[in-house]
Amino acid sequence: MFEVVAFYLFAFLTIAMFSVTVTTKNPLYALSSLAAGMIFISAFFFLLDADFLGVVQIVVYTGAVMALYAFGMMFFNSLDDIKESAANPKTVFILTGLVSLIVVMMFVAPIVGHQVAYCPVNEGIGNIQNVGIVLFTKYLVPFEVAAVMLLVAMIGGIILAGKKMDRSITQMAEEEIDDHHHTDSEIAKDIK
Repeated sequence: MFEVVAFYLFAFLTIAMFSVTVTTKNPLYALSSLAAGMIFISAFFFLLDADFLGVVQIVVYTGAVMALYAFGMMFFNSLDDIKESAANPKTVFILTGLVSLIVVMMFVAPIVGHQVAYCPVNEGIGNIQNVGIVLFTKYLVPFEVAAVMLLVAMIGGIILAGKKMDRSITQMAEEEIDDHHHTDSEIAKDIK
């Protein structure tokens, strides 16, 4: 009985938070509700006794959303509304629907085909230990390749960010910052 009540409660809260994320025009409200929705999703994993996935959901996804939240607080004026303008809203709607349909089909196809992968688990140890055993035995090479790819992406991001910073803003005078900002906005107008 407790699991049913908890499931419906967290389902309602998750849908409510993601609805706020999609419908609000304030970026800080959107990021806050996105983080809350991610935390509520982790509750489903805990209800299914998938403790490892619940903790990963909180740490990885919510941590990433909190990093976005910090950037949002720095770069957005929370009092301004964001005005979106799509050149062709029908095309955006159709493409979004197609992508959503493809994602749903990817998750539904194994269930319909009864081909859900099964990995035997050891009954004597816990869930997190089973994940660790499978991850570092059967999937060791993909795990290491993913780690190297993330390292290369991080180094590439640092190099690209370093190339754009030819001079520190903290060492500039206020007039130089204003001139630099006007030059950047003129370049952006020329590109459009």
